[in-house]
Amino acid sequence: MHSKVASTLLQRCNFYSCIFSLKRKICNMPPVATKTFDYLVLGGGSGGIASARRAAEFGVSVGLIESGPLGGTCVNVGCVPKKVMFLTAMHSEFIHDQPDYGYDVQKKSFSWSAIKEKRDAYIKRLNGIYFGNLERSKVTYINGFAKFADNRSVVVDGTLYTGKHILIATGGKPVVPDIPGAEHGITSDGFFELEDLPKKTAVVGAGYIAVELAGILSELGSDVSLFIRKEQALRTFDSMVTENITQTIEDSKMTLVKNSVSKSLKKCEDGTMTFETTAGVFSGFDCVIWAVGRTPNSDSLDLEKVGVTVDAKHNIVVDEFQNTCTKGIYALGDVCGKALLTPVAIAAGRKLAHRLFDNKPDYKMNYDLIPTVVFSHPPIGTIGLTQAEAEAKYGKDNLKIYQSSFNNMYFAMTQRKEKTKMKLICAGPEEKVVGLHMQGMAVDEILQGFSVAITMGATKADFDNTLAIHPTSGEELVTMR
Repeated sequence: MHSKVASTLLQRCNFYSCIFSLKRKICNMPPVATKTFDYLVLGGGSGGIASARRAAEFGVSVGLIESGPLGGTCVNVGCVPKKVMFLTAMHSEFIHDQPDYGYDVQKKSFSWSAIKEKRDAYIKRLNGIYFGNLERSKVTYINGFAKFADNRSVVVDGTLYTGKHILIATGGKPVVPDIPGAEHGITSDGFFELEDLPKKTAVVGAGYIAVELAGILSELGSDVSLFIRKEQALRTFDSMVTENITQTIEDSKMTLVKNSVSKSLKKCEDGTMTFETTAGVFSGFDCVIWAVGRTPNSDSLDLEKVGVTVDAKHNIVVDEFQNTCTKGIYALGDVCGKALLTPVAIAAGRKLAHRLFDNKPDYKMNYDLIPTVVFSHPPIGTIGLTQAEAEAKYGKDNLKIYQSSFNNMYFAMTQRKEKTKMKLICAGPEEKVVGLHMQGMAVDEILQGFSVAITMGATKADFDNTLAIHPTSGEELVTMR
């Protein structure tokens, strides 16, 4: 009985709150100030939450504003659910190899809906964990969209919140190409809403999101065509990785369509789609995924009211300390358009909190050595300079390149073969390791430990002096000659 009364009262409160908010908007009434914070964070993604919680450790009052599920892109439609699907696809690969290891098994049917249900439930649990962490850290959570009112205030649903310091960490969203019929396709966000495995899929893009989603869908049984604008995928990576991943895709079940610029997408009467590109006309797709880039969530913040500068792509311009051109307003993560990676946003957010509230004025994010992984099939791991970048910085004659190509021991027993490739880029007479690039089974896990060594300034001699663990793939990095 009490719960029913409470529920009724809550519904009435929400109703009158909505009416009051609507009345304020219609009458153009000024917002009501409710609370002032030492630190006001716009965005409940990885960077925003990390910065808010770290700041709260120093005894300051913190408010965090977010309109969607807590955790941002990474938790909800990015790294975390993508890794679940990557691991799901790995099982499909292993099932094919099991007879080679003596198992008398047959591949059983795969249920997309079953893994989607478990994956979505996992994400919801993570949303709850993030909310609980904010409560434990005594960060005030405010649900809604924020727009700047002035240099120290934002408005959320007609209510004014002020902050002595304001952080913009609103992330980004996928780009949809400006072509006829583009609305018939989906983005990476839509990938996680798919209720069934598409029978025939077009993935458009040459970056890591396109490569990852194409590989997952192909391994799970979809007929996948990957459309790239030029000759190779992952063009910003080291040449070894670029060449190897492109060849791997060509050798796989996928169809790689090169030199393809999108022209139009048409929905046919039978429900399938026809995709026209500069490389030709392709038909029969029941799913088309746009993975052609991301754009920052900056346009809806009313930044012009506070003089915050954005570049031609609408990325918020910041200095090395995350300062915008407006004093007291900061920005980090994907909304700045640089190194769009969750750990980068987290590190930048925490360092900013220390600089502002922990008397560490020199704290800033170091963008020089960022380890990153692409969950392709097989995965890619990389840190530091590409060979082209190292040649430009140090000169070709001042570099020494070490490379290795081999089959992981796993494939010694299987008919299916898969190369592992590794490269060390060393600079100067001391042969300091300035770049490490790998593709192959388990390199995603191998990279983290070697990143520590490279961040500490390890040389090739340090690698050589490290005892190899045998038999592993990782030992190859300390035995190259």
